[in-house]
Amino acid sequence: MKKLILFLILNCLAIEYIIGQNSFLQKQGTATQLVVHGMPFLILGGELGNSSAACPQDIERIFPKLKKMGLNTVLVPVYWDLTEPVEGQFDFTLTDKALQQARENDLKIVFLWFGAWKNSMSCYAPLWFKENHKKYPRAYTQSGKPLEIASAFSEAVYEADHRAFSQWMQHIATVDKKEGTVIMIQIENEIGMLEDARDYSREANKIFNAPVPAEFMTYLNKKALHPQMLKKWESQGCKKQGNWQEVFGADIYTDEIFMAWHYAKYVEGLAQTARSIYNIPLYVNAAMNSRGRKPGEYPSAGPLAHLIDVWHCGAPSIDILAPDLYDNGFTDWVAQYKLHNNPLFIPEIRLTDNNSVRAFYIFGEHDAIGISPFSIEDGSDSPNSPLVQSYAKLTELMPLLTKYQGKGLMKGLLFDSENKERIIADDDLTITARHFFTLPWDSRATNGSIWPEGGGILLKLSKDEYIVAGSGIVLEFTKTSEKQTIEKQKQLGEDGFALKNDQIKTKHDKFKGMRCGIGYVDEVKVDKDGKLHYVRRLNGDQDHQGRHVRISVGDFKILHVQLYEYQ
Repeated sequence: MKKLILFLILNCLAIEYIIGQNSFLQKQGTATQLVVHGMPFLILGGELGNSSAACPQDIERIFPKLKKMGLNTVLVPVYWDLTEPVEGQFDFTLTDKALQQARENDLKIVFLWFGAWKNSMSCYAPLWFKENHKKYPRAYTQSGKPLEIASAFSEAVYEADHRAFSQWMQHIATVDKKEGTVIMIQIENEIGMLEDARDYSREANKIFNAPVPAEFMTYLNKKALHPQMLKKWESQGCKKQGNWQEVFGADIYTDEIFMAWHYAKYVEGLAQTARSIYNIPLYVNAAMNSRGRKPGEYPSAGPLAHLIDVWHCGAPSIDILAPDLYDNGFTDWVAQYKLHNNPLFIPEIRLTDNNSVRAFYIFGEHDAIGISPFSIEDGSDSPNSPLVQSYAKLTELMPLLTKYQGKGLMKGLLFDSENKERIIADDDLTITARHFFTLPWDSRATNGSIWPEGGGILLKLSKDEYIVAGSGIVLEFTKTSEKQTIEKQKQLGEDGFALKNDQIKTKHDKFKGMRCGIGYVDEVKVDKDGKLHYVRRLNGDQDHQGRHVRISVGDFKILHVQLYEYQ
């Protein structure tokens, strides 16, 4: 009986601890959700430019604009050099101003700690730190050149960074515990080595030639590894012990693994402190290993997808490895970071109009936590801006999206002039989704204009009932088992019909099975409880007489689609 009472007390305390948190992560099916004030929350965010939170006047000017843009979250840099301008003396003026403006404008904050490293470099370390390079040593290249990069192997570097971070975290806990404005924290920024794949300082060389820590070797032996890590380990015969080169081979990719381990262990120290002071979700962001570059040409050893095992083992207190996206191949990049052991959050992406539909795509396809275009203050706050329209519709959709995340009922759609079509099998239906410009009704489709991306979400509410939302898409629904009586290869005119009879090739077969029809397509609004409210019916020309469901380029809509069967 005593054991049962103790068990119940411990469970109540655990539940009270979780409920007491302003924000935390939870699992729902295959999704990881961010919960804020007890409700699942999708970050419709924007990251400020690097220097845009460096004075109170800028913060006061920018935050009201972000509210007009429809953001619910702003990612705000916190600068070590301005937080501790004199060693041991701390100034939280900018942090407090950001919190005040966020609360006045109904925004949540993700703070970015620009500490020892920002985009590899130590540019946000205070001058007193930079000048005292004997006490706070630098990383070195293989040729012996000191870099503007603090060494991750220096205890003094860690202690100085940790002291400032701890003081700042204590302040956040004091001023935010009641309001819960701060919902996540990023530790450092695009951490990684440049010029060489690893630090060649004397201390780093000594540790490089020492045995791989038993902690990491145990992880390698027990975990399902990322394919690239597994291949690297197998290339040396899956050794159980040895130094870094003996275990992984003598190349720059081994150098990167070694460096990633020590960056991760450094970050883990800060993360444990953050957890002990103010327990909210933590993440680290990565500059991509893109464009055929090798470690050191890109920031080597950051929290990249192929290094996820190193970071998970070395920094288990970090919740998310997050990609910063500035290159082509968006769908490929996001697929690398939505893993069974890593939820997708995009804290930084180039500010373009295409983000408006990419947001729909990642929520529908990857159960993402959120997206945040960079230098968001440079974006438009016009109601006709694609991102403003997108965030407005996604805000409406949030109750539905969070309800169905992780349940296998959503698909994301994203198209451009190269990737125009996706075919989705859903029970006995075949859903053919395409870019809106595959229809011949818009001159921009064929006049040489660059196609803006089209994208959206397909959400299955029940059999034959769907939500279609987004912009620049068209969907057709047919029975998978259907045998078409007439199969036509045709060129369509601007009215959607064949141009000439002699361009139609016809094969006659006896029809078998049921057919699928569109019962209705209604434009709807979604209330905060997830209930649909009728706006207008889209029939006739608006669904091509029952042939398809579409949302034109430049329009953002939420459509409720009801299908039916007939023979």
